[in-house]
Amino acid sequence: MVWAGLPVPAEAGFGMVRISAIFIAVCMVLIAASVGFVVYLRFGLTGAESFLIGLGVLTALAVYNAVAARSRDRAEVSDQIATISRGTADLARQLAEFGRQLATVETKVDSMVDKALASAQPLAAEIQELSTLVKQLADTVATHESALSGLGGREKERSAPAAAAVTPTAPAAAVTTPKTNAEPVAAAPLASAVAAFSGLDQAGILAAIDGATASGRIDLYLQPIVTLPQRKVRYYEALSRLKADNGEVVAAADFLKFAEAGGLMPKLDNLSLLRCVQVVRRLLLKNRDIGLFCNLSTATLADAGFPQFLQFIEANRAIAPSLVFEFTQSAVRAMGPIEHESLAALAEHGFRFSMDNLTDLRVEPRELTERGFRFVKAPAALLLNRIGAVSTDIHPADLSDLLGRFGIDLIADHIEAETAVVDLLNYDLRFGQGFLFSPPRPVRAEALQGAEAAKPDAAEHENRDAAPRGSTLAQLARAGSGRT
Repeated sequence: MVWAGLPVPAEAGFGMVRISAIFIAVCMVLIAASVGFVVYLRFGLTGAESFLIGLGVLTALAVYNAVAARSRDRAEVSDQIATISRGTADLARQLAEFGRQLATVETKVDSMVDKALASAQPLAAEIQELSTLVKQLADTVATHESALSGLGGREKERSAPAAAAVTPTAPAAAVTTPKTNAEPVAAAPLASAVAAFSGLDQAGILAAIDGATASGRIDLYLQPIVTLPQRKVRYYEALSRLKADNGEVVAAADFLKFAEAGGLMPKLDNLSLLRCVQVVRRLLLKNRDIGLFCNLSTATLADAGFPQFLQFIEANRAIAPSLVFEFTQSAVRAMGPIEHESLAALAEHGFRFSMDNLTDLRVEPRELTERGFRFVKAPAALLLNRIGAVSTDIHPADLSDLLGRFGIDLIADHIEAETAVVDLLNYDLRFGQGFLFSPPRPVRAEALQGAEAAKPDAAEHENRDAAPRGSTLAQLARAGSGRT
């Protein structure tokens, strides 16, 4: 019950009803008594008659009050019933709306479940088929491995006498294949090297390589590095070829292992650097945006003649933005304090570096950037087939973006098919190299002579004249003057 806008307790409500009933009863008694008294005085009736009239008036008033109260209660009950009816109708409408929404949700859920089941069924079938293919592939690989192991044992037995005859005194280091000036493609078969150095022992092969270096029979080949997808030549990589006495051309991968074992790598690198400087100067006359990758061995960085190497570099620091020194991934990982110090000296002169021959994708971009590396070469097969992806935390498709955040460009090499280019474009690669674009081509002798004839600025002449005449590079320049 509410009284004057405030809630009233039930006991207080009942008390007020009783008070109002008593007040009405008192009023009716007063009215009846007043009527009886007026009739007694006015009309001269007796007391009994006046009393009966007052009683009748009291009865009439009581009957009227009861009828009025009944009507009022009936009206209130009717209003409450109507209110309840309206509330029930609203509740029924809400329940009906909720039922429709629930039915809609159930329909959508059923539809989504059906779609999910329909989508999952082909996937499950493909997964089952893929598992079957994987099992078949595993069985095939196991069969091939067993066959190859047996074949390898027989080949070892056959090739052991021949290998002993060719290199009887070769140390264990001779079996490693250095990258300096090596091919960016698969190495030539060992048979070609054996044919070129046929009948020579280790000392004879080293003498042949040293003689070829002194007589200028180490030719320079160039292979372009193009932009993707435009395929515009942006850089070249310099590769070495040895012209044997019998006229056969020997790839770098076939003679550099002997040169490294015999300590000839610094001399070969010096000759390669001299040729690369001449080629860069020749290229810059036609295109200021071109660059050249020159392979180096870590043996050169640790060699006692590195100061003369550095002097020659300093005399040609004007071409530093266009000359990139390249090292293999294994060489970079094996660098010690001496190599790091030499590398820092080259970086101080403005030269940049590249890392190639990647066997896995475990690279540290921040560390490479701090050392001056601006390029990383990865074989296309390593990127597309995800070889080595299990040993790194990054997907091959994300490697270019990761290196780019540290200022390093990723170059895909060994590209030999158009399909590989299409797949590599999805990896956001900017550069590519391989036989698909062009095989290595020899540098013409007249091009090197023209480059040598090009006069550098006066400052470079002064620096070059300041170099010791007895230095290795000066000797190589005089020895190779007939060809360069």
